[in-house]
Amino acid sequence: MNHIRRYSSLLLACAFSADVAQAAAPAWPTLQSAERVAHAVTAPLLAATRAGNRSVLVGDHGVILLADEGFQFRQAKSVPVRSMLTTVQFLNERQGFAAGHDGVVLGTEDGGETWTLLRSAAGAEQPILSLFFSSPSHGIAVGQYGWAIETQDGGRTWRNLQVASGDEADRHLLHVFASKRGTWFIAGEGGAIFRSADGGKSWQSVSTGQKGSLWYGAGMVDGSLLVCGMRGHLYRSGDDGLSWQQVASNTTQSLTGIAELSNGRILVAGMGGTVLRSSDYGRSFSLTERIGREPLTGVLKTDAGLVLTSMAGPITEEQ
Repeated sequence: MNHIRRYSSLLLACAFSADVAQAAAPAWPTLQSAERVAHAVTAPLLAATRAGNRSVLVGDHGVILLADEGFQFRQAKSVPVRSMLTTVQFLNERQGFAAGHDGVVLGTEDGGETWTLLRSAAGAEQPILSLFFSSPSHGIAVGQYGWAIETQDGGRTWRNLQVASGDEADRHLLHVFASKRGTWFIAGEGGAIFRSADGGKSWQSVSTGQKGSLWYGAGMVDGSLLVCGMRGHLYRSGDDGLSWQQVASNTTQSLTGIAELSNGRILVAGMGGTVLRSSDYGRSFSLTERIGREPLTGVLKTDAGLVLTSMAGPITEEQ
């Protein structure tokens, strides 16, 4: 357990401990429908994405927030679980997937208003930390100790997927993303990045040369890639992930999310209210820290401005 990332400790440990305690209950509490509550906008949030013009944010207790105009967030009408949701992706304005603790995978066909439970594994202690679908049918999900699964039928059935072998086989797999060229990547523990040029059939390990865990990655419009993670580690690739160069972040705070804005501008968010800004496609960054020092878990660009996800709900600001 010494190598489990600090991000996991901050964002996942409490819920993970709760999952273990719930295993003895006659009916698994988190596999009940999420409650609709007045204070949903204060729930811990771990991931966000766009569904067309809609913002979709997911987090603890099965909370899913939606916003169609500006920053007017409301809770989704129906979510079948109370598990902590750690990841969300939409393929278009209607179809999307979310996943998280208890091995749950959810699907929606109406822009996130209502969700269906596609998979669960209560008691298996295998939280899904990230998922990625390249099409409505084909997707993968990843988690701790090298665990990964794959679906070819839109999430209805899953099979185990081997990403790494040897000494790297049990490294935590923390975030799945793709480049603009269609190459797949998994950012992982110990500075590891796994690369697939054939849609996940085979994987190549590419080292950053450092040991800090990498928690998030993103492909930029110009074809470059960025990954970020523990203790301010930040890396950029200009050759579709074949090699990586460290970028100075000027912080030791852990970095959790990346958003491309426009005209070469990029924003990276992190713990302690950390916000990094670049105007040269990620080659260099300037550091600011929010006055509230909020633990930021990600960042999303919207038509109205930026949404910073945090452990106390969404934080909004104009670009």
